Amino acid sequence: YNAVISACEKSKQTDLALNILSEIAQSSLEPDVITFSACISACEKGRRLGEALELFADMQQKGLKPTSVTYNALISACEKSRQADTALELFNDMQQKGLEPEAITYNALISAFGQSGQAHSALAFFNQMQQRNLEP
Repeated sequence: YNAVISACEKSKQTDLALNILSEIAQSSLEPDVITFSACISACEKGRRLGEALELFADMQQKGLKPTSVTYNALISACEKSRQADTALELFNDMQQKGLEPEAITYNALISAFGQSGQAHSALAFFNQMQQRNLEP
């Protein structure tokens, strides 16, 4: 199932990815962190932040721990929805859980803050990224 959901995500078939997740939930199988992350990424590509955040909450309620891939997809979804404050909350949550931000994380944050007219915050994240020796 994970490979099929990933294929749906890559081809921007958000509804199909979510339908497959629903089928998994109705079967005897349990979705794992990879399943949820792929569905969250599909929501990101489909510009469906609300659904991505719902999946994130469902995932955690099931006791699954998000990975940096999960957070990167969520932060990118925030960027596409121009939700810089939500992106920042996720960024902070990510770090509190011991996950290290990557170049993808910073690029999404920089874009989110730039698009929301907060150039100083965007520049601050760019500087943090450089301090961590990450390439933009």
